[in-house]
Order: sequence, then structure tokens, then C-alpha cells
Amino acid sequence: MLNISEGSGRETKKDRKSFFVNARGSVFECVAIIDFLLAQSEIDISLHNDLKANYEEISRMLHAMIKNLSSD
Repeated sequence: MLNISEGSGRETKKDRKSFFVNARGSVFECVAIIDFLLAQSEIDISLHNDLKANYEEISRMLHAMIKNLSSD
């Protein structure tokens, strides 16, 4: 979330893209965390699936934003 907001305030496409790429990397880190929590029985499968679906949607949105900044 912080990378997205900071990137949105950047003036150049290259700077914005860099922050959005970092934000997408953070999404993948979050998925790894919830996978670990599920394996350790710290969260149930329902919560895991809900969170993972949200992260997949966020990842797709960030991918589109990154692609849009790369299209020029």
C-alpha cells in the first residue's frame, strides 16, 4: 500500500513504475506469508483462500498499471 501511494506521487513514469513493481513484489511476499500461516495451522483454509483471492486481484491490477507505464 505504501509503495503504491508513494509511486503515485512520483512525477516520471519510470519512478512510478519502480514503486509499482516493488508493490507487486510485496504482494508475492504476502502470499508466501499466508501460505506459511496455513501450513502452521495459524489460519484456516477459508481465510487463506479469501486473502489469496484478494492478493491475486491486487497483483493483476498492479500488473496492468506497470504495463500501462511501459507502453510508451
